[in-house]
Amino acid sequence: MVTAAELQGEYRPPVPSRVIFGRAKLDDLSREIQDLGGRRALILSGRSVAEQTDAVRRTQECLGDSCVGVYSGLTQRAPLSTAVTAARLALETEADTLVGVGGSTISDASRMIAVMMADGILSEERLRELGHEFDGMLEPDLTGKDLPLQVSLPTTLSAGEFNQGGGNILDDQANHKIRVRNPRLYADLIVLDPDLTMGTPDWLWLSTGVKAMDHCIERLYCKGSQPAVDATSLMAAELLFNNLAKSAEGFHDHQARLQCLMAAWMSMMGCTTVGSGLSHGLGHVIGVKYNVGHGYTSCVTQPWVMEYNRPASSHKQALLARAAGIDIRGMSDEAAAQAAAQVVDEFIMELGMPHRLRDLEIPKEDFGEIAALTLRDGAGRNNPIPIDSEEQVLEVLERAW
Repeated sequence: MVTAAELQGEYRPPVPSRVIFGRAKLDDLSREIQDLGGRRALILSGRSVAEQTDAVRRTQECLGDSCVGVYSGLTQRAPLSTAVTAARLALETEADTLVGVGGSTISDASRMIAVMMADGILSEERLRELGHEFDGMLEPDLTGKDLPLQVSLPTTLSAGEFNQGGGNILDDQANHKIRVRNPRLYADLIVLDPDLTMGTPDWLWLSTGVKAMDHCIERLYCKGSQPAVDATSLMAAELLFNNLAKSAEGFHDHQARLQCLMAAWMSMMGCTTVGSGLSHGLGHVIGVKYNVGHGYTSCVTQPWVMEYNRPASSHKQALLARAAGIDIRGMSDEAAAQAAAQVVDEFIMELGMPHRLRDLEIPKEDFGEIAALTLRDGAGRNNPIPIDSEEQVLEVLERAW
């Protein structure tokens, strides 16, 4: 354990997003947006959410006359053409509020769309030019520029709505993301309403719950971790261990779903202070390269990264065992960490989720390319064991195969 003499660091407080939570909170949406100064709201979503659930329809009803339109073309990772269409529609309808209904794709894209609106970036060609010019990371000067209000209504547990300071969309020609970074990019309002999530397919709901668990684990042991972050990460993990399985749609347990939404929120409370680790780095690459959702990538990367990191983080992984309900009294950190790994493995498999790369049909012959791209991604820079060679990444990929 870290002694008091060794304890030092910093904590960067989160941005002032307003979060409201509970059943039927969607009913308060129009008033909440008006209180923030919004008058003209454009709903953003993906086709599946719009066509296979009632979430978009209900949101539109709650907004009433303040809803100026719906754009439901933001498919997975929001290809450039869809973001351009959404930005043009937002300007044409004079929207001052973007209401995202869905998972991380929607919240990440909405922040980029806000920048496109502010800077008049309204063509795929211009986006690609900027992406090439700035190596995929745009850092616009938004000083004095009007940005639309950002409102997120999550229907998954991926927790992208709590990302702060950035967004992204997909250059589907080059098959990589174009990202944007600016401290003004965050959700002004987040509504956690379990009723709105009831149409989310179990495979998506449960796999993004594992992604939230991935957040907990990497916040717990990555560089920059500290007691203020440990507390929320461990509480989030405990809620997921206790509620995710019974939050499956067939159980109709709205309270379990709300507890999972709260866990996803808490899993992100340390995101401004503690970066991500190798599991997220691998997930970014595998997700984009093979068009796999990040919930599934967490299922097949996180357990093996956790095992790889055990020598440098057994004392933190031991705390995870306690959050899972294991009595670790009298156990060494190493033994408790091994127990934590076993319970996480069982947790994923009992949910019926994929557990190995081969389950997702990731070609083994691609491992070299995956390793090289993961090093370039940079998401694993805060891993407890520094990742500075392709051989290290290949070792984890081989374990995960």
